[in-house]
Amino acid sequence: MVIPALKSLRTLSDCSDYAKTVEPFISQLYALPYRLADVRNLDGLKQLYIDTNPLMSAFAVSIFLGGVFLVVSEVNRNYSQVDRMWSILPNLYVVHLAVWARLAGLPHSRLDLIATFTTIWSLRLTFNYWRKGGYQRGSEDYRWEIIKDKVPGPVFFVFNVTFISFIQSVLLFSFSCVPAYAILLSTRFEPNITAADVAYFSVELLLVFSEWVSDGQQWNYQTAKHQYQKDAQLPKDWSQADLDRGFLTSGLWAYSRHPNFFAEQAIWFVLYHWSCYATNTLYNWTVIGSASLIILFQGSTWLTELITAGKYPEYKDYQKQVSMFFPTSLSGYQTPSNKPKIIRTSDLAKRQQDKLKQK
Repeated sequence: MVIPALKSLRTLSDCSDYAKTVEPFISQLYALPYRLADVRNLDGLKQLYIDTNPLMSAFAVSIFLGGVFLVVSEVNRNYSQVDRMWSILPNLYVVHLAVWARLAGLPHSRLDLIATFTTIWSLRLTFNYWRKGGYQRGSEDYRWEIIKDKVPGPVFFVFNVTFISFIQSVLLFSFSCVPAYAILLSTRFEPNITAADVAYFSVELLLVFSEWVSDGQQWNYQTAKHQYQKDAQLPKDWSQADLDRGFLTSGLWAYSRHPNFFAEQAIWFVLYHWSCYATNTLYNWTVIGSASLIILFQGSTWLTELITAGKYPEYKDYQKQVSMFFPTSLSGYQTPSNKPKIIRTSDLAKRQQDKLKQK
């Protein structure tokens, strides 16, 4: 079977050439709604799926979902609709490429390897989001409420139309499907899994594991802190100073203020680099996804830290000693000797208990 996407590819580097691998298929994107309307049965749908460039069909889905996110968010006045799909869609886009390769009769072992790591990534992140209550009805990222209070309603609506719903939806497609697409095209020249593929796969698994560790450490800390605030009983393995501080500074968090965010950015940058290796290029256009994700993390983390620094006096010392993402010191965080005076959460809980006993 001759695949149109492969006709003009003569070298590995051609597989990351935007002019050869994307531009010729943009017309398919425009025609897709009309061709879908003409489908009459499952066989016709399957044939349309195979005949359509997989990057175009995935991009069309991301645009469609952007519209869904917009409508649902405005109806419910809840702007975390993309958040609920953040851990799911990137994996589905990669799985889509692996399925398309099978149906199109192309080598798919390298895509299967990528899909394996993204599935593990997806399961881990989805579980972490679930246990934090992200899928509970009415749950929403607290930062959206803060932004809504700072800007007029019409401005926030435009922000929702552009960034929250559509740009974020396309971003999920860009940092996952785009570099994997370049690797898919490269299978014409290298159909089998190589030692370098295994190395990249191993690095990805290590990064996912580091996310699991850092998120687990944060979960344990927050659970202990909230229980401590509730009953004023010091949980096992935690000191009063640690819990009164209000934020975690041990484990991986002693060396990076956001080790989970660092790993998340690195995961998709490594996939981009994987596409560079697969296409024998030093750099290529597929960096657009991971680069945009890194830019997004700069802004969102800045807002998160602005809020956190306003809540916890010691956080500014933490910022001075520990880097935001990439660890820059082996010494870890050291509690300052001149700690700011604060009202301990344990004291507040004890006062509340004393009041209840007096009643």
